[in-house]
Amino acid sequence: MSVIELARAWSDQDPDSKTKAELENLINENDLAGLEDRFSQLLQFGTAGLRGELGAGPNRMNRIVVSYAALAIARFLNSHKSLYQDSNGQLSVVVGYDGRENSDIFAQDTAEILAAAGCKAMLFQTTVPTPVAAFTGKRLGASATIVVTASHNPPRDNGYKVYLGGANGGSQLISPQDKDIAALIADISKSETFATIEHSSDIQSLTELDISHYVDRALSLISKENSNRPNLKITHTALHGVGWSVVGDIFSNAGFKVQPVSAQQKADATFPTVVFPNPEEPGAMDLAIETAENNGSDLILANDPDADRLAVAVPTHKGWQMLTGDQVGLILADYVAQKNSKGTIANSIVSANLSKIAEHYNLDYKQTLTGFKWISKVPNLVFGYEEALGYCVDPSHTPDKDGITAALFVAELAADLKAQGKSLLDLLGQLKEKFGESSTGQVSIRVQELSVIGKIMQHVRSKPPTEFDGSLKMIDLAASDTLRTDAVILENEKVRMIFRPSGTEPKLKCYLQYSGSESDLARLKDFAASYLAAAQ
Repeated sequence: MSVIELARAWSDQDPDSKTKAELENLINENDLAGLEDRFSQLLQFGTAGLRGELGAGPNRMNRIVVSYAALAIARFLNSHKSLYQDSNGQLSVVVGYDGRENSDIFAQDTAEILAAAGCKAMLFQTTVPTPVAAFTGKRLGASATIVVTASHNPPRDNGYKVYLGGANGGSQLISPQDKDIAALIADISKSETFATIEHSSDIQSLTELDISHYVDRALSLISKENSNRPNLKITHTALHGVGWSVVGDIFSNAGFKVQPVSAQQKADATFPTVVFPNPEEPGAMDLAIETAENNGSDLILANDPDADRLAVAVPTHKGWQMLTGDQVGLILADYVAQKNSKGTIANSIVSANLSKIAEHYNLDYKQTLTGFKWISKVPNLVFGYEEALGYCVDPSHTPDKDGITAALFVAELAADLKAQGKSLLDLLGQLKEKFGESSTGQVSIRVQELSVIGKIMQHVRSKPPTEFDGSLKMIDLAASDTLRTDAVILENEKVRMIFRPSGTEPKLKCYLQYSGSESDLARLKDFAASYLAAAQ
């Protein structure tokens, strides 16, 4: 069958007038390149679920592809009912969604398909942050939780994040379950159309009451009263996402004074004030900084659009300074460790090592592969983090990164420090003296063609840099027995460089760690950037 015939067949079953028109336009213009791009493959389902650009065809996020995924998950759960049934002996699935284009429609389709396939489908009736959905799935002991979100991806993307209950503990799915579901999606795509997949309106609604359970739990993590809170001026940005309603509720109830960035406060699928809705990207924090300067804030807290990540910025005599993910991880690790007499602190291989903090507080320490699908599964976890602004401060109730409760902890700590005439930067200085100075950073390359990433990784493996402040030893984690992944580590006593493809974006990242000052790190950044530029 030609690509034109494939496109016509797809258009015939497409229930979405917008993507249907997109295909018909490509067919009429005989745009074979555009059609090949959309029909070259089925959008890959993996440990991050689905993530891709909105549009028509099997290689895009649309109602047909989502219906395949929903039915595949239902069939997977039915095939393993004894492993994933809830306390009532049923298969139950929590479904949440963010404010991106079609998220509500994808969530509705998902719930209807799950219900028709014999699962108890519980659908939020409003947008919710990803941590709220993950918390709710855990609280209800659901067989699975599905969140329609593309997190901090570019505006035209959407996605599908899956958590599993049972022995998985309500955390993100991993292999082999992801491969099993991917195989089912492939089979369904060959045998079903949108019209042949059954839908049912027998759906249970999740309401504001369910969201309030999360709010109550967050508030229980800090003391009931703290007279220091009203004295801390906070600016918050939701980056056009869904975090503000929950953040505002929690912080208001706790007694904090928070000024939202009004232009970015409400969900907006067009993300009009940012190029990439990721607080790590240049320009994303500009409006927050402008707002904070105008209102005299002591602290900026930024959530990405689904509020599972947190960025923190503080004022200095030179202007506002964004704290790195590793710096916030260090602060939170020390803060949480003081509150726990036992348990494990964990971070991924691309993040700064927290073993000295764990040792100081007589806690266990674990290093994991990249991603909270691994961090959240560490036994007896009390705190987990990853340098990409992900922090898990309440793993027993929200088994994933959570930018809202992490923000609450940072604000509580900042309020107490301000009362002492200190700041988060002062605390960082104390922690570096206590546990040793380590500077971290990142160099990344965004690409249009994913094949470029593979070529660069091959170059790293075949022609790695051999020296930087001493000889560099290469460790290829693709050959590791314990931490196998597509990553290469180059290190010596002072330096660590980790090259790996991003799991959620078309990027190659080089994570940098230097046991020394920021100026040493700056040299390492220049070195890594030059090497990657030459490798392209």
